[in-house]
Amino acid sequence: MIGGENIMKRLLTGLLLSIAFVVPPGLAADGYPDKPVRFIVPFPPGGGTDAFARIVGAKLTEIWGQQVIIDNRAGAQGNIGTALGARATPDGYTMMLAHQGALVINPHLYGNPGFDTIRDFAAVSRGMTSAAVLVVHPSVAAKTMKDLALLAKQNPGKLTFASTASLQQLLGELFRLTTATDMVHVPYKGAGPAVLDLLAGNVNMMFSNPTSTVPQVKAGKLRALAVLGPQRIAALPDVPTAVQAGYPEFNDVLEWYGVIAPAATPRATIVKLNAGVVRALGSPDVIARMNGIGQNSAPSTPEEFATQIRLEFERWGKVVKASGAKVD
Repeated sequence: MIGGENIMKRLLTGLLLSIAFVVPPGLAADGYPDKPVRFIVPFPPGGGTDAFARIVGAKLTEIWGQQVIIDNRAGAQGNIGTALGARATPDGYTMMLAHQGALVINPHLYGNPGFDTIRDFAAVSRGMTSAAVLVVHPSVAAKTMKDLALLAKQNPGKLTFASTASLQQLLGELFRLTTATDMVHVPYKGAGPAVLDLLAGNVNMMFSNPTSTVPQVKAGKLRALAVLGPQRIAALPDVPTAVQAGYPEFNDVLEWYGVIAPAATPRATIVKLNAGVVRALGSPDVIARMNGIGQNSAPSTPEEFATQIRLEFERWGKVVKASGAKVD
């Protein structure tokens, strides 16, 4: 009888070992995640990307019971951090903030951004959408977009606009082309340093994510001229849209962030990451905090977000080609 029990123990042990070998590497049973998760943000602290990541990361920490560590890796309009994420171990413990400019515009502006948007990433979920806001330093004698266009015409090559990512750069180029004016583009590594220079009057205007500038507008330190999107935003209800200001070219322009992972991350892990992110983005406190800084929660399935990335990659490629814009 004792010998029979030993045989049964050996058989059960062998069976459990064989099952362990066929479980996909990213599927950590029901215990995933069982250690801290790194969330790479390809921009410095102080802007919309960082705010989004910290709001969502804090909620994921609460949901998972594991720390989500925000890892800011700024440089080259998001290329450096995005490329770092592409090379990360695909085990579900590194996810990246998918930034619209870095992911679908930069590859057309830079000869070698350091990653392949379509090949190197697995979509997890769209995170938020937001309309950019055109803001100026109070010393700029313009209270509307038309005022600004007239001022730029009267002072060719003298007005400067800051950008922190490629979408903001293209918004500035679109305004310049639409108004047939000559303005100087001044790029920054992130919203924090750009806003500081704008507040100091070192640059005249900025096509910004509302997260970065709404507090300054409400404090009277900057003046908002228009929301560059299809509708007004709750954070600045009195500021007209660009369409209302007479510039329909900006009607369908929305910035978005999302969450992606390295391409080889197992499908089962992507599903679990998506479930966590979607749950976080659906939490009333997260929605309220995001709305307060001009961001709209917009979760999706991995498939929906992958399709959006591909379509916008194609769309902005055509825009960049038509504009002739290049960074290097």
